[in-house]
Amino acid sequence: MNKIIRQDLQEVDAFLQEVKDYSVSHLLEIDALPVKAASATFERLELPRKGKGASNALQQFNERYGQHLAGNSGPRNWGFVTGGATLPAIAGDWLTTVFDMNAADKDTAPLQIETETIAMLRQLFGLPEAFSGCFVTGATMANFAGLAIARQWLGKQLGVDVAQEGMAALANAKIVSCTPHSSTVKSLAMLGFGRNAMLKLSSLPERESIDIKVLKEYLEAHKGEPLIVVASAGTVNTVDFDDLEAIAELKNEYGFWLHVDAAFGAFAACVAEHRHLLNGWEAADSITIDAHKWLNVPYDAAMIFTRHTDLQLDTFKNAGAAYLGDPAKDFKYSNYTPENSRRLRALPAWYTLVAYGADGYADIVNNNIQLARRLGALIQENAAFRLLAPVRLCVVCFTLNVADEEKQAATDALIKALDESGKVMLTPTVYQGVPAIRAALVNWRTEENDLSIVWEEIKRQAAVLTVE
Repeated sequence: MNKIIRQDLQEVDAFLQEVKDYSVSHLLEIDALPVKAASATFERLELPRKGKGASNALQQFNERYGQHLAGNSGPRNWGFVTGGATLPAIAGDWLTTVFDMNAADKDTAPLQIETETIAMLRQLFGLPEAFSGCFVTGATMANFAGLAIARQWLGKQLGVDVAQEGMAALANAKIVSCTPHSSTVKSLAMLGFGRNAMLKLSSLPERESIDIKVLKEYLEAHKGEPLIVVASAGTVNTVDFDDLEAIAELKNEYGFWLHVDAAFGAFAACVAEHRHLLNGWEAADSITIDAHKWLNVPYDAAMIFTRHTDLQLDTFKNAGAAYLGDPAKDFKYSNYTPENSRRLRALPAWYTLVAYGADGYADIVNNNIQLARRLGALIQENAAFRLLAPVRLCVVCFTLNVADEEKQAATDALIKALDESGKVMLTPTVYQGVPAIRAALVNWRTEENDLSIVWEEIKRQAAVLTVE
């Protein structure tokens, strides 16, 4: 064994204590760190001929990058619907790396952990037992997997095994939605449908929710044609929900595949007041739910749920690889997801679900919703701003009350100023053709004090821009 590697192995306790101390220091100061790090340039680091060991690498990392680390997982990152990582989730993620088990195989522990975690998540969301589930890398891959299974279903309706024969028989397939997430359209490109296969139907007035009448008219005009409908359970700009109950009724009549993108909207199920928004989603064929959002686990975790494990196996099985066993006989999650080698990404979710339970998550979700409503009310009461949509769950969509021709420049300038202040991260958007700003609150750490800090900073920076 290499001398330096052997030395690190002998000093594992001391080194991991250093890492633990470094981690604790970061977590304790996360509220004070800038939410978004300033841009920086670095000279290229050359690969050393001889390394100096683990402790030296940690020291070098801190000297090189320590001052550029940001509080991205802190309480005021309201940009990309990013939850932080709860402490049990951090423990689960750390131990996932320590154990380094391949969750693709049928070993008892990884298989049981993922199966058990999926069962707890079904309970959290109130999904029927008919839904199987598995972990993938994120909502993009969950949408990809759900639509890949839907693609197999489409082929079956036409008498074609797409996984075996390819996309030729589905050249004119259409996927219908109203306000699809960009990852859905990206998935269509990766799956061979093409981005132009997405047909966007009109929404209800002043909404991002599909007009059911328009959808019914489309279905009637294409009666008998295999079709995928992608429904939104929580849009990015306003957390709007399609009427899933009405869509489920249409599904009974017209027999399309229903994929529900509930990346973070699924967590409405945690709070009794909002659970009705998901009425009807139990009729879905596939559902996307993201874990790094409101479940507050580290990145690299989402779930795809489906009723159609036979089609899922047809889509993702490892065929003709004797060393991997017979997919028809040996259950392995790698035969039901795009990845073969799979990190045990269920473990952080297992830890945090066991630690906090349904009541803990109801409190996290409800707290974020109440704070978002409070921010929406503050914006609505202030003449400098205009609230662009009702606050549904956890996202506040607003703009500056300036002339239309000035809005884009003004919103860009405000977001830039807020980024540079380091106190909050918000993101730009466009809603109903209006340049806008969105704040998404899904972090378990966020409290009233954070709302006060953010609101004062928004007002201060907006006032500075107005004076200028």
